Amino acid sequence: MIILGIDPGSRRMGYGVVEQSGPQPVFVAAGVLPVTARTEPEALQEIKTGLDALLRKYRPSAVALEKLFFVRNQKTGIAVAQARGIALLAAAQKGLPVYEFAPNEIKAGITGNGAADKRAVLKMVRIILNQPALVVIDDASDALASALLAAQKFRNNFNIKPKNSGNSGGG
Repeated sequence: MIILGIDPGSRRMGYGVVEQSGPQPVFVAAGVLPVTARTEPEALQEIKTGLDALLRKYRPSAVALEKLFFVRNQKTGIAVAQARGIALLAAAQKGLPVYEFAPNEIKAGITGNGAADKRAVLKMVRIILNQPALVVIDDASDALASALLAAQKFRNNFNIKPKNSGNSGGG
């Protein structure tokens, strides 16, 4: 099973891809989709195009997405929510289940501490994936952490259900 993890953002979107076929997840890829467009509609189109390319390239079985968290700046929160919507749309159009996790749930699942900082998350991502030299920016390590949490839940046979899938009736 290949899982695409996404850390949503309005100006760059982190992604991480892991494969869970044996006892340990395997690192496939990670990076960011930079957004260079000047206008909001063009930026959202750029995100959609980038996500569609990732979905075609890696052909994941599921998408793990960080939930929107409380933000002080409403403008930033709205922009991130729109980017999340694009990620949900891209997954739904491919018929993929989407597993959503709160940021503190991801941190707790990966590091054991729901208040862990970015360095601790990256350190544990490196350990879990046996990639001690992995160099990625925070957005990509957060996306990998989302994918790893989904893989962990599958591996432990937890009964997690997607928040949405492309097979829903819509409306």
